[in-house]
Amino acid sequence: MDPGDWPGNLGAGLLPAPDGSCQGVFLRYDLFGGRGPAMIIGNLPEGSSARETAEGEIPFEVAQLLLALENDEEVTVVGTEDVPVMQGDNLLIVRRLKLSESRISCVQFDRSDNVLVTIAAWDRPITDDLYALLKPLPPELFQG
Repeated sequence: MDPGDWPGNLGAGLLPAPDGSCQGVFLRYDLFGGRGPAMIIGNLPEGSSARETAEGEIPFEVAQLLLALENDEEVTVVGTEDVPVMQGDNLLIVRRLKLSESRISCVQFDRSDNVLVTIAAWDRPITDDLYALLKPLPPELFQG
């Protein structure tokens, strides 16, 4: 993802494991120029502990979005729907999560390299054209 592709502010962070390996890469996109995040995009490799969620538990990215917004209300996943999306010649199965907080949109999909991508957006829908903008992060980022 090229920061020049987006207006606003784009920041990145790593989720380290106790052994120093990278458990995920997170992008925080602030459309509002310092007035709060609009979107958190997570990239979690296979085996990342952040991928493990209990029934009804929100993904890590949604929790980070709520934290960044200083919103401490309890939010749960109340349903999911798998939606097929064509990306060029590839079929992408996108899981749309329905949350108890309706102002949060959240989708997840698996990349061909077994990285789980989660997008959590505040107060705006996530449209299919967003997936085309997400350029895969190089595998070196996930090396310990």
